[in-house]
Parts: sequence; C-alpha cells; structure tokens
Amino acid sequence: MRTKLTMYEAIKDNDDNDHQWREKKDIESALQISRSSSLPPDKERLVSLDVFRGLTVAFMILVDDVGGILPSINHSPWDGVTLADFVMPFFLFIVGVSLAFAYKNLSCRFVATRKALIRSLKLLLLGLFLQGGFIHGLNNLTYGIDVEKIRLMGILQRIAIAYLVVALCEIWLKGNHNVSSELSMIKKYRFHWVVAFVITTIYLSLLYGLYVPDWEYQILKEDQGSTLTTFLNLKVKCGVRGHTGPGCNAVGMLDRMFLGIQHLYRKPVYARTKQCSINYPNNGPLPPDAPSWCQAPFDPEGLLSSLMATVTCLVGLHYGHIIIHFKDHKKRLNQWILRSFCLLMLGLALNLFGMHLNKPLYTLSYMCVTSGASGFLLSAIYLMVWFAIILRLLMKASLMVKM
Repeated sequence: MRTKLTMYEAIKDNDDNDHQWREKKDIESALQISRSSSLPPDKERLVSLDVFRGLTVAFMILVDDVGGILPSINHSPWDGVTLADFVMPFFLFIVGVSLAFAYKNLSCRFVATRKALIRSLKLLLLGLFLQGGFIHGLNNLTYGIDVEKIRLMGILQRIAIAYLVVALCEIWLKGNHNVSSELSMIKKYRFHWVVAFVITTIYLSLLYGLYVPDWEYQILKEDQGSTLTTFLNLKVKCGVRGHTGPGCNAVGMLDRMFLGIQHLYRKPVYARTKQCSINYPNNGPLPPDAPSWCQAPFDPEGLLSSLMATVTCLVGLHYGHIIIHFKDHKKRLNQWILRSFCLLMLGLALNLFGMHLNKPLYTLSYMCVTSGASGFLLSAIYLMVWFAIILRLLMKASLMVKM
C-alpha cells in the first residue's frame, strides 16, 4: 500500500459533505458522552448548560451547512476567528463545566479514575473510527480504514485528551478545604491552576522556541499523456524559530515528526488563504505563485495545539466549581462575568501585541478570547433561564390564585 500523498487528495473538495457528516457525528457522540457524565439522573440538571449544549450543536449545523455559502461564518483560513471557530472551544468549555458535576462527590478515586479512562478511550476509538475511515461511495455502503493513511488525530481525539487530563485533575488534585469565599475556592483548586500554567508554559516554549528546519512532501504529478504514476517532491523552506505561519510552525513540525505526514488532515483550512486559492476565501485553483506548502497536509487538531485545548476545558471546570460552591444566582453571574471579561481582554491584548487569534494553532490569545466568549454566553443563557423559571413560577401562582 502506498503512503504518498496525491495532489487530488490534498486539495480536493468533492467529499466535503462526507467530512461535515463525520464532524457532526463527532460532536453528537461527544455530546452524548458528556451529557451522561454531568449530573446523576436523580439530581436536578443545570438547564442553562443543556441549553448551551443545544446552542453549540445549532452553531455547528449552521456553519457546516451555510459556511460554504457565507465565508464570514466559515472557519478562518488562518489568523482571525469567525463563528465556526467558536464551536470547538464552546464544547470543550461545556465538557469542563460538566466534569465539575461528574466528580463532585467521589466514593473512590481509583474507581473514578477507571471511569475517566474508559470514557476517554471510548472517545478516542470512536474518533479513530469516524475520522480515520472513509465511506467508499453513495451507492456502496461499505466502510473501510486505510491503516497506512488513517488520520490519527481529530475532534473526538482532542476532546478525549482534554477530558482525561481535566478529569484526573478533578479527581486527584483538589484540596479538602471548605469553600466559603472566592479566595478559599482558589486555595482548594490551586493545583488545577498550576497544571494550567505548566501546560501553557510548555505550549508557548515549544511554539516559539523550537527550530523548524526545511521539510519535504510528495504529490502526484499530473501527466495526461502518460499512464505511469509519478510523484513530485515539494520542498518547504523554513529554517526559522517562532514562526506562526501555515508552512513553518512548530505545531505542524511536531505532528509530522510524531504522527507522520501521511496521518495528517489532507484538506487544511490554509488551502483557502489568498496565497493558495484564487477564489479566496473559498477553495479554488492554486495561483501561479502559490507557496510550496499550499498542498501540504496539516492537522487542525494536532498534538501541540491540543495542549491549549485542554486549558479551555480547565477554564470550564472552574466555571462549574462556581456553580457548585456558590448558590446565590447574582454571585455566580458576577464571578462568571468578571472572569469572562478578564479572559476576553487578555486575549485581545495578546492579539494586539502580535500573538494572533488562530484556531489551527490554538494560540493562547485564541484560548482566552473563546473561553471568555464561552463564559459570557453561559452567563447570558443562565440569566435568561433564571428569568424564565421565575416567570413560570409567577404564572403558576396566578393560576392557583384564580382557582
């Protein structure tokens, strides 16, 4: 079985509908697992969190079905964010909030760890099955997996990593202190923030500190006058450190090194950049002066970028802790809004000073902005649900008076 990448595989768009179907199945599967790991059945559910889940799925369907028509809501080709770029962080945030409830009361840490490992393994295997396989055709319902080119990372694989890391933090790293104030809550979960700081430090050190050398990949050379299969070697000139462009970043280098270029995503978003498409911001033929990296694979859910995705999940866990330890609605909202504002301002400041918002790299600025937006959206939904419950109680009371 050959492992070389063809130009057709690198930039084709004919299977976009199939990719969108897999992405929907990924999110729906993860939503089901996350929902089952939130509150136990005999306890009242957090309605606002369920509404947030539903809204996230609605966003996903909208951008998948309409994103090709409206580029303004489709995934950003590289730097910058659009509506589509908020879907993954929203869901990671929801997973974090759910984990605060799932591991609120632990009878045995080892049993809880076993459950977390099993859930993560389910997500990982399901992700490999959905992301790594391919449907042979509309008229042929057989399903196959090419082990030589199977995509090793993906949406569910990223969620599995974040779920496992955050679940282990919640199981093993929370203190025994009683929470009576914001300061005591920080003290109880101080090691969670240590983990978040360590992860962020590792990510930034690798992203800006690793030297990225020149590298090569192969595509199928199109020759209509010949029946022989020939390949064209393309060399990407890098020799840089701390670069965050599509071709020479440390995120892609580490994925090529540890996963193998044949196991990466073959239709990266940067194929829609101005340098790579004459139909920018949509997919299209290559411009005459297109850079050599335009047809190279790149995984938007790679290894290094998944580190920062884990921090988004940890932020969601912290918002869940606020629900658990503070029963006053106003206090919950005040704390959420304050933290969301700080995250949003920090992310925008980082973007202003050169650390661009970038989903494929999952930059620190992107993590802060999307986490802040998640917190604001949760606050807004919580407020609307709160008023809806009060209104329903008032309506019930008025009916009782009439009776």
